Amino acid sequence: MSIKSIKLCIAAATAMLALPVFAQDTVRMLDEVLVSDTRAGNSAPLTTATLNKEELEVLKLEVCVPFMLEQQTSVVVCGENGKMGGTSMSIRGIDASRINVNINGITLNDAESQTVFWYNIPNLGGMAQSMQIQRGVGASIGGASFGGAISLQTLNPSGEAYGEGWLAGGSWNSRQYGFAAGTGIGKRGLSFDCSYSGQTTDGYVRGGWADQQSLFACASWYKERSLLKLLTIVGTQHTGITWNGESAETLDADPRHNSAGEYYDAQGNLYYYPNESDNYTQQRYQLLWSYRLGRGWSLKSVADWTHGDGYYEQYKTGGYAEYAMMGMGESDFVVQKCERNNAYTGNVSLHYDAERLSLSAGEMALFFNADHFGSVIWGRDSAALEDNPFEWYRNQSGKWDATSYAKVSYRFSDQFNLYTDLQLRYVDYRMQGPADDLFYLDFDEQYLFFNPKAGANWRLGDKDRLYLVAGIANREPSRADIKAAMGSRALLGTDDTVKAERLLDAELGYQREWGRGAFHANAYAMLYHDQLTPNGVLNSSGYAVKENVAQSYRLGIELEGGCQVAAWLRLDANLTLSTNKVVDYTYSDFVEGDTVLHTCTGTTDLSFSPNVVGGAMATFSPYKGLKMQLSAKYVGPMYMDNTSRECYRQDGYLLLNAKVQYGWVLNGHDELEVQLAVFNLLDSHYRLGAWCGDYEYEGYYHCAGWFQQPGINAMARIALKF
Repeated sequence: MSIKSIKLCIAAATAMLALPVFAQDTVRMLDEVLVSDTRAGNSAPLTTATLNKEELEVLKLEVCVPFMLEQQTSVVVCGENGKMGGTSMSIRGIDASRINVNINGITLNDAESQTVFWYNIPNLGGMAQSMQIQRGVGASIGGASFGGAISLQTLNPSGEAYGEGWLAGGSWNSRQYGFAAGTGIGKRGLSFDCSYSGQTTDGYVRGGWADQQSLFACASWYKERSLLKLLTIVGTQHTGITWNGESAETLDADPRHNSAGEYYDAQGNLYYYPNESDNYTQQRYQLLWSYRLGRGWSLKSVADWTHGDGYYEQYKTGGYAEYAMMGMGESDFVVQKCERNNAYTGNVSLHYDAERLSLSAGEMALFFNADHFGSVIWGRDSAALEDNPFEWYRNQSGKWDATSYAKVSYRFSDQFNLYTDLQLRYVDYRMQGPADDLFYLDFDEQYLFFNPKAGANWRLGDKDRLYLVAGIANREPSRADIKAAMGSRALLGTDDTVKAERLLDAELGYQREWGRGAFHANAYAMLYHDQLTPNGVLNSSGYAVKENVAQSYRLGIELEGGCQVAAWLRLDANLTLSTNKVVDYTYSDFVEGDTVLHTCTGTTDLSFSPNVVGGAMATFSPYKGLKMQLSAKYVGPMYMDNTSRECYRQDGYLLLNAKVQYGWVLNGHDELEVQLAVFNLLDSHYRLGAWCGDYEYEGYYHCAGWFQQPGINAMARIALKF
């Protein structure tokens, strides 16, 4: 089908709806009501950065949201296999399970792991109209923010019919493809938008292949004072397992080595199991409604149903103890660990905006249930398993999460306003049934959290702003945290318990804006009680195991600024300097190979928390249609556990990336756009920490695993917009 035929089809659909009549300001206000709970406005004394649609367009060569945000202040991104597959991010050293991510005001974080698996929904950033990053204790919605929050708003309808198709390719046989189309808003107020995206790669590391797809579809009905939206986001992913990490010696010999699926036959020949993989499908359906009541009042409600279904498959060697306990003897096995879950979420809120007063109050409720089960589907010495897989565990979990919140901002004058944000949150979490390592899960716990925030905002003339904010956040432990503690008690006889964590955050900021640029400085003090921080160990599913540390803190200053130096040149930069400590931490240490343990106590560094993070970018626009960017990212040294031992230290690294984008206007309306990105121009072969731990075998030894990062690599993209 030709481009002309596609345009005629879209035009015909638009004609059925008639021509647009709604002002874009009205459309924008109705859409913004849907995310008003989770967004911080100009008068809120919170530390934020917002990326609009034009800024997100430039980042479309980045295949997932973490890498789209890599240049943002205090953000550190980690990939197990380059940029496709398993990726994670942290803000101020806080891992992804304590960053609140929401889409259209509904929490995207998994209810149990409390993290976001970005590869489950590829091209999520491409579905976004805008994205706001909040650092510190962000705006109240869902779970508490311990390091920050990310608020995504899905695409708004265009003023007219449109279409776009794109293709991309790059290193390691990586490919992206997709299309987007919409009818625009007709005079009856109806619009339809959809977007499909797929991406595949062979992966940088062996076995790091990925095949990911996503679909976004939205039907909107705009009236003069109301908006009704029905949308779906479906993501499916099949990826090779890359979370093992490898020793430094192994990576020295083969930087692309990945031990996942590795086994030997009876003659000692090395093989790799071909389906060592993670497989998951997530379906999200949302019904959104906003209504402008008049005189500054508006009402919104959102209903969301999310269904997840997936498994990962692994080859296990050496007759693991749990299988031997089933009477299967010593052998090699192939296992599948599966999960099916449903999350039902509702959110209703009322908003008021006037000259001096702005307020918002609402309720959000979540019910989540999940089945976790695993089967042995093959055994080297158990042929019967091929026709009759053996289910060795099954447990269920359920979670109720109810949140009430209210936010008030009052402007006493043009220069001064006060801000208050109160959240009351109740969580009821239960797990029951045998776990994968054969102890019985029996957990029933309720949590009641009060999370208040208050701040003040001063306008010091037309160009300067000063703000102060303080808040308390509480958060329950995740499923992996709870399960690790219960397993230690059941299998090792320890007295481990896991507690909810608490944060007191205070921030003082100064912002100055002038015609050609802006500068922002922010100082923060994050004081924790019972913080859950990674201890360097990964569990069998690749999750970082965390431990409560009684007293800890993060103190830092964030500097960011940008300047339009000339019509053709813009410079931007940011820098975070921090100290991140555990107070009076006690751990065991030893001389390598010795049999004697020494008890040590002292103030140590929090794991995976660099003291220096910085970024810089130069954007060149020598003539219309051409944009070139040169960006740098520096991440300082950090430690993989909480002991500050040099053997578990990750070195700092510097990345330099370049992008070129050029667009042509065709036939006075259509656009052809070409993008080229070269990553890691310095060809730095650096490593990111995967795990670490002490082990004993006729003496004590230190052991660590690493994710080898790729050297120089490239991606090119071509898109046609019409």
